[in-house]
Amino acid sequence: MSFSPRALGMDVPITRRDFFDGIAVSCVAGSAAHKPLTPARPFTVRGDTSEALSVAHALRDGRFWERAGPPVPTGESYDLVVVGGGRGGRGAAAEWLRRRPGASVLLLDNHDRLDEREPAPTGFDAVMCDAESFGSDTLVATGSPGWIERLPIADRARRELRLLHDDPPDWFPGVPAEGKQERLAGLTYSGFLREVCGAHPDVERFCRTMPSAEWGYDTRAFGAIDAWGTGYPGFAGLQLGEEPSRFNSPTVRSRRHGAAPAAAVPALDGRVRVRASSPVVSVRDGAGSATVGYFDGHQVLTVAAGAVILACWSAVVPYLMPDLPPERLRALRQATRVPLLEATVRLRDADAWRRLGVRRVRWTGAYWCASAFTPPDTVRLLATPCRSELGPGAGSAAGRRELLMTPYSTLEHTVRDQLARLLGPVGFDPGGGIAEITVHRWGHALAPEYCRPWHAFYPDGPFPSDAARGRFGRIAIAGSDAVPAARGEAAVVAALQAVEELTR
Repeated sequence: MSFSPRALGMDVPITRRDFFDGIAVSCVAGSAAHKPLTPARPFTVRGDTSEALSVAHALRDGRFWERAGPPVPTGESYDLVVVGGGRGGRGAAAEWLRRRPGASVLLLDNHDRLDEREPAPTGFDAVMCDAESFGSDTLVATGSPGWIERLPIADRARRELRLLHDDPPDWFPGVPAEGKQERLAGLTYSGFLREVCGAHPDVERFCRTMPSAEWGYDTRAFGAIDAWGTGYPGFAGLQLGEEPSRFNSPTVRSRRHGAAPAAAVPALDGRVRVRASSPVVSVRDGAGSATVGYFDGHQVLTVAAGAVILACWSAVVPYLMPDLPPERLRALRQATRVPLLEATVRLRDADAWRRLGVRRVRWTGAYWCASAFTPPDTVRLLATPCRSELGPGAGSAAGRRELLMTPYSTLEHTVRDQLARLLGPVGFDPGGGIAEITVHRWGHALAPEYCRPWHAFYPDGPFPSDAARGRFGRIAIAGSDAVPAARGEAAVVAALQAVEELTR
């Protein structure tokens, strides 16, 4: 079904907010006619916004110091300066103060406030086999009896999907368990379905977005060994047991071991001085202390530090400390983060979603791959810009470039279109039923995780993070992409390691 911009409500006065990597983006309102902002259509932006990233991009491109002017010392001195206000940075500050309660601590961050993304929606109870994948939209509740029979896929694909779920064979007969795991480690899940199972294209197409909400990429990048470890269909006949494989990624290994979720990071108290919208541009170790320079929007200011913890993206560190050894610089640059896109929609008419009968919906090929309802009136949508066919690293870089070029009007149109397609059959009006749309664009969202088949050095090493991490004089490198750990715990693990290195 096709909806006109007017039918979707693109011209309706509502609150529209856009954020890029946590910072509000200033731009033209997202109406179909691209009208300028008016008081009736307030527009703000958050996330990895241009304001948050402009200094880092200028450093990357070699433009920043041409116009920045000489640094201006503030005369301030701190026992610890933390660069980065995310989970790792706050964890480092809290741990430092736990060990040294009387210490002075400054935390600097490039975003306008310290906040974190909500966990991705999981546990989908329905799948929208959408027009992008199958020519028309069909919503199927996957927990109901006979749900496979209601899928709009070929008869052969239904038979194969039932086999994968109910009674898959041993695809590698006569091969020992370690050999089976090694074969899976060389494949993506899409590759496993196509090359090992010989599955109909509709099967791969139906399964493609299964990992997207959690991992930021689809089955064309998601490893088959991790698909087995996560419980995806098709592996029961291999009889690999319950223990994780050594080839599983850290997150999957942790999950199969039944590890508890990472502990919450303590809230920062008044002992930590926080400066938001203060991107760090230089970090130097000197004879008496380290010097940290940050841009306050007008000039570069410097503070002295007895110790520095860089709890920021590893790929940024080479621009802050270009004099690091070449091997460490190369390792730091390898940490490419995965982009994510989130939209929060406040409904005027939430009854339509209640009539739908499900709360979490996975989409098989539309722009937004997941939609979840939170009472009383909020819908959260998630999109994964990563070009998964290129792999997690190259695909993330390509997807991030495309995300930067995607106008808000396109994002708003796809949000309204998909809600109309999902909720329209149960009486939802996309023109008048939406009160507010907030978009968060995270160009650098998920820390990279070592996984097969993309990292041949995993699990035996040596790991790039080993060369990237560690103390350099009074400076320690942390951040969630500085350790080969499960995503939920990586930032905290790195923070604790950095504090230990600097205080022992």
